[in-house]
Parts: sequence; C-alpha cells; structure tokens
Amino acid sequence: MCIISYVTKTLITFFQNKIPYFWIPNSKLTIMNDTGVQKPTADLSKLGLSATKANWNTSRDALIQRTLDLNLGTLNDSGALCINTGEFTGRSPKDKFTVKDALTENAVDWNNINQPYSPENFDKLQAKVVAHLDQQNEIFVRDVFACADVDYRLSIRVITETPWASLFADNMFIRPTEEQLASFEPQWTILCAPSFMANPAEDGTRQHNFSIINFTKKIILIGGSGYTGEIKKGIFTVLNFELPHLKNVLSMHCSANIGNDNDTALFFGLSGTGKTTLSADPNRKLIGDDEHGWSDKGVFNFEGGCYAKCIDLTEEKEPDIFRAIKPGAILENIGFYEGSNVVNFEDVRITENTRVSYPLYHINNIAEPSVGSIPKNIFFLSYDAFGVLPPISKLTEAQAMYLFISGYTSKVAGTEAGVTEPQTTFSACFGAAFLPLHPTKYAEMLGKKLKESGANVWLINTGMTGGVYGIGKRMSLKYTRALITEALNGDLENVTFETLPIFNFQIPTACPGVPSEILNPRNTWSDKAAYDAKATELAIKFNDNFKKYAAQASEEILAAAPKV
Repeated sequence: MCIISYVTKTLITFFQNKIPYFWIPNSKLTIMNDTGVQKPTADLSKLGLSATKANWNTSRDALIQRTLDLNLGTLNDSGALCINTGEFTGRSPKDKFTVKDALTENAVDWNNINQPYSPENFDKLQAKVVAHLDQQNEIFVRDVFACADVDYRLSIRVITETPWASLFADNMFIRPTEEQLASFEPQWTILCAPSFMANPAEDGTRQHNFSIINFTKKIILIGGSGYTGEIKKGIFTVLNFELPHLKNVLSMHCSANIGNDNDTALFFGLSGTGKTTLSADPNRKLIGDDEHGWSDKGVFNFEGGCYAKCIDLTEEKEPDIFRAIKPGAILENIGFYEGSNVVNFEDVRITENTRVSYPLYHINNIAEPSVGSIPKNIFFLSYDAFGVLPPISKLTEAQAMYLFISGYTSKVAGTEAGVTEPQTTFSACFGAAFLPLHPTKYAEMLGKKLKESGANVWLINTGMTGGVYGIGKRMSLKYTRALITEALNGDLENVTFETLPIFNFQIPTACPGVPSEILNPRNTWSDKAAYDAKATELAIKFNDNFKKYAAQASEEILAAAPKV
C-alpha cells in the first residue's frame, strides 16, 4: 500500500472538478502494476518515462475495475462502464495542430483545420508532457494496431493517465495476439495526458488543451482534454496522410459492408444522414462503420471497434448499437434516470454528443477479418432539408468526384444550438476535419478507383421530400432501404432513367417496392415553381462552396457542377 502521490491527487482533483458524478475518497490506494504481455526488451526510457510506473497491456477487466476503484466511473444496468470526459465532450478542432517541417511543409493542405505548429515548440511541449506523465503514480500502456489489412498495418503505442482511456484504445483499435505483443514494435506513439494544461504563451497553443501530430517523430501529443475521441481521430489523421501520400491507398471516412456474394458496399455520410443505420444490414456483414482504406486488393477497416453516438438511442432504431452496450463497452457523458443506473439516452445535460465505445465483436454480424473486396456499389448519403434531391440518383465518375469533394448535407432545427432553420453543410470528402491533404487529392484517387473498378456510385437523399423542412416530410426509411437493396442486387440496372435538371443526375423511373411518383422530387411538390426556385438556390450553394477548390480541380470535375 502507498499514499497517493501529490500528482496523482492532482489528476483525481481534475476529474473530480470536471466529473460531478464521481469522487475519490481521501484514502490509500495500491499501485496497480498490472503488466500483461509485452516485448521483453520494450523500453519507455527513450521517451523519458519510468517503466516501474507502467501498467502494460492490462486486461480489460482489470482496467474496468481500476476505473471503479478510482471512482472515475460506474457501471450501468447492462454492465457497461460509464465515464465523464470532463471539460471537453467532443473534439476541439481549433486546438488541433500539425508540425510543419520538411516532411509536411509542401504536402499538407495548411488551413484553419490543418494548423501549423513548430518543431521547436513540439519538442518543448513533449518534454513537459513526458515529465507530467512520469510524475504520475501510474500510467497505462496499450499496444495496438490500426488497419485490418496486414500489408498496411500500423503499430501504435498508446500511453495514458487513466485506465478507461487505455480501455478505449483497446476497444477502438485492433487487438494484437499474445504472440504479436511479445514482439511488438511501435511505429507511432500517443501520449495522452488530460490533466496536463498547456501554457499558450509558452507552448504556442491556442489554449490549455491540444492535440498535435508530428509526422516526422511519429508522435501524437494530447493534453488538457479527457475526450477519448482525440485518440481515435488522431490516428485517422495519420492514416489520411500516410496511406494516400506514401502508399497510394485511398483513405475514406465511410462505413462498409459485404454481401454473401463477396460484394462490398461503401456508405459515405455526415452526421445525421443514416450512415450507421443503413450500413447495418442483417443480410450483409459489417466491415466497419467509420474509416477505411481502398487498396489495389480491396477495402479494409482502420479500426477494431465502433464509437457511436447514442443520443436518443433505442433498441428499435439502432439494435446493433443498443445491444453492444454490455460489459467492456464505455458510455461517455450520459445521464441516468434518477436514483438508478439505467441510462437515460435522452439526457443532454452534459452534452448532445453522448457516445459509446465498444469492440467490433460486440456485434454479431461482422466480417472477420474486417476486410472486403473491391467495392461494387458506393452510396453518398445526404440529408437534404430542402427537398430538392431525389431519393436515389446514379452518378457519373465526374459527378461522384464533385460530390465527394462537396460532402453535402443539411443541419435542421434542434441538431445544434442556434440552428432554427435548415442550413446547408459541406464537409470535404465527408470528413474534412481529418484530411491533411488537399481534398482534390482524395477525389482524384477516388476517380481513378472508379475507372479501374467500374463501381456504381449512388446519391441517396435521406432528408425531405415534397417540400422543405417544416412543409415536406422525411423520406421513408423503408423506401430508402428498398432503393439501396435494389441497387445492391443490381435490379436498378434494368430500369430506365431520366435526367434531373440543373444537377443532371440520372434518376430511375421505377423501383420495386417504391412508389414511382417519389423518385423524381419535383413530382412530390405541389408548387412546381417553388421546387424549381429551391433547386436553383441549392445549386448556387454547391457552386459557391466549390469555388475554394476550383483552382486545384480538374476540368472533368469542374464540368460536373450543377448548371444554373
């Protein structure tokens, strides 16, 4: 037994202050020193860390128990670990930086998302973070992989202050075997210190929290924030640089599934478009739900888990997610029904960005390993609040590249604070926040893949039909599923198509199980002139958004723009 050190008390106080549900009694705790399988020569001293403080590849059950022992979490009625991430309940894009050096200077698309950070400041900040971690009573080391395709596998060492962050890494990444752990050599290292606060004046950060990637040193520094998504998204950013830039593999923010005929489908879509729902098909196996690579061999998942939103979650709406909330899953920033450990998924007192993390094996219908063939069908999902886009459209290669760069959806009232009417939203390649390269780089790679594979690309409107939000009605999920099923089965190849004016998309004139009158959106509006005006308005928004990409876009892509 030993008295908790001053620094550990500081960590506890940090989470006490930020996590009102949990508290640490003023008592003694045993240092865990629970070391699992590790490479015999594994050494933290090169980082400046003491190995005696490290709990290495600790068992999942032990991490859960340690979290409970520290009163940093509790269990819900289904046995999932419930934690509070503190001050930050989501990513902080303005506090994400990339080290600008010889490797990245001319490769990274420097902008308000990819913000430069000096190598000198990084070295100084790294030394501070390491010193902070080394002062802790204990730290948690997790050796994991990213990328299910072994040819592109990335080995990652995640070093954290809290046991639940180590469990998160085990949930979200690919878990090595004992044999692989015994010879594990990390290519990348993540140092995660949520209780370390940067000094902006000294450290060159915007404020006390930060997430900084150094592609040359292959180190990610995370500090001042307990939001676990920074760990996952940091590696996504790494792969979105290394795979396309160094290995000629298209990285994609999408979900993927595979059918019994070995046909792979991809689903791109921003929040609220139905990506998770529509890729969860009982007749197809899930490859992954967030980020994938597309190589010359096929598609592979980056992750070994899922990190799903659970606001308003019900078993009826999202059965796979709901049933995955069991021992080993981590619920973040949720609330409970008063006097119980039953989760109230409608509770937004902490945040609307409530999350659950769980390993893929918590879902029954998954592809093992998480790889698939060359895609046969690709779906771009958009929630069109203006009721302009058809429920399904077939795109040319050029249109696919244009819409890929655009990454269109809508925000509607209630989705975010201050949103009172529909707003157009564009996020390049359906994941702008994690793209170090210029969006046209990814779009051109997609175009090349489409030419080589002959894959069909479909635009799906999961938003409004018959009028704008507040007048029309949302597209029936039943009809959307039917249209996607027919596309997957190849049945839409045998129907006639007509051209949608302005956007020039091809729309089917018939589809089994779907009323023909809804396929052309103009037909669903009682006021045809109002539809035409709204379609023109949306087309102008597309064109205005694309101006920032035009200088680097090919003539083929530019020619696919809506004609106003």
